[in-house]
Amino acid sequence: MSHKAGNPTSKSPPDTLPLSGLRVLDLSQVMAGPYCCMLLGDMGADVIKVEPPEAGDQTRKAMGFRMKGQDSPGFLALNRNKRSITINLKSDTGRKLFYALVRTADIVVENSRPGVAAKLGVDYETLREINPRIIYASISGFGQTGPWAQRPGFDLIAQAMSGVMSAMGIPGEGHVKSGVPIGDLGAGLLAIYGILSAVIGREKSGEGQFIDASLFEAALGLSIWETTEYWATGISPQPLGTANRMSAPYQAFSASDGHFVVGAANQKLWLSFCNVIDRPDLLEDPRFFDNRSRLQNRAALVELLAVVFLADTVASWVNRFLEAGVPAGPINDYAEVLQSDHVSARKMVIELDHPVEGTIRSLGFPVKLSATPQQVRRHPPLLGEHNLEIIAELGLEDQQGALRDAGAFSK
Repeated sequence: MSHKAGNPTSKSPPDTLPLSGLRVLDLSQVMAGPYCCMLLGDMGADVIKVEPPEAGDQTRKAMGFRMKGQDSPGFLALNRNKRSITINLKSDTGRKLFYALVRTADIVVENSRPGVAAKLGVDYETLREINPRIIYASISGFGQTGPWAQRPGFDLIAQAMSGVMSAMGIPGEGHVKSGVPIGDLGAGLLAIYGILSAVIGREKSGEGQFIDASLFEAALGLSIWETTEYWATGISPQPLGTANRMSAPYQAFSASDGHFVVGAANQKLWLSFCNVIDRPDLLEDPRFFDNRSRLQNRAALVELLAVVFLADTVASWVNRFLEAGVPAGPINDYAEVLQSDHVSARKMVIELDHPVEGTIRSLGFPVKLSATPQQVRRHPPLLGEHNLEIIAELGLEDQQGALRDAGAFSK
C-alpha cells in the first residue's frame, strides 16, 4: 500500500521542520548532488534547483524511458521538495542573477568536474566574497585534489577504482558492481554529513566553509571490513558471493523452492542454527568448532549445508530460524518488497500529485523523526517552473523583461 504525501496526521507544519529557514542552491545534476539536496529539502530546507536553460538537469531526458511528460522517472525520483529556476551561468546577466540568489542562501551544492565551477564564476572563492556565511559542497568523482582529480567520475568508475568491485561477485566468475550505486548515493549522504556539520560550525564561527566530497572516497570509506581484512592479513579481499568476511555461516542458500539468507554471526546463534537444522554433530566437528574455524573451512561447511537446505522450502526454513532467534529472511525482488506489509507499515511508498504526470509514486523517508516528521511539500519541479516566483522574492520582478532580454534565462 502507498501513502499519500503530506499526510494530515503529520505533527509539524513546514516552518517547523528541522532545516526550515535554510536556503539551498542546487547546481548539481544526475544523482549524487540531487539526492543530497532532495534529502535536505525533505527536512525542510528551501531548495532552489538552478538549471541550465532549455535542457535542464541531464536526468530530465537521460533515461531510456519516460513518463507522460517531459521528465524521466529518474528525475522525478531525485527532485521532490525543490523549486526550479533556469539561469544561464555562461552569461554576465545570468551570473549576476545567481549572485543575487547567493546573497540570500545558506548552502550551495554542485557536482561538476573540478575547475568547471571556477570557469563559470560560481566557485567557492567567488561566492564567499559575496556571502561569507555560504556553505559550499562540491561532489566530484575523485575529490578536488590528487592525481585523479580531473578524471570523469561515474559510480561505476568509483566502485572499480576504490577496490569495491574487486571484492564483489562470485569467486572465479569475474567481478560485478553493486547494483545499488553506493558511490553516488554514499557521496550524497556524506555531503549532507559535512553540510550539517558546517551549519553547526557556522553558529560558532559566523562563517561558512568548503566541503569536498567524492564518489571514490564514499565507496572507499564504506569499505570498513575490506580494508580491515587487508591490513590484518596483508592480502587483498577477494569476492565471496553473498558470504560475510567476519562470520560463517552468514550468506544465501538455496531451498527447495527459492533462496533465502541466514546469519549465525556468533557462537550462541551457531548453537541455535545447528538445533534448527537438526545437526548437533556439527557442534562437535573440529572444523566448525568456533567462528575462526568455520571461516577457515567455509567451503566445506557451505557444501554440507547446501544439501540440508534443499530438503525444505524458503518459508519453512525462515520461519524455523526466526522462531529460534536466528536472523533469516527470503531474498525479495523489488516487486515483492514494495508490496510487502512491512513497507506499507513503514510508509516507504508514498504518492504525490504532479501537474503533468498526475499521481506518481516515490520512496518514502528512510529515517523517521518523531517530533518533526518529513513531508513532501513540493512535487518534482517542471523546468523553470518557479522563475517568476523566485525573481519576485529577490525583489527583481520589475527587471524580469530586461533579464530575459539580456540572456539570463536562455542560451
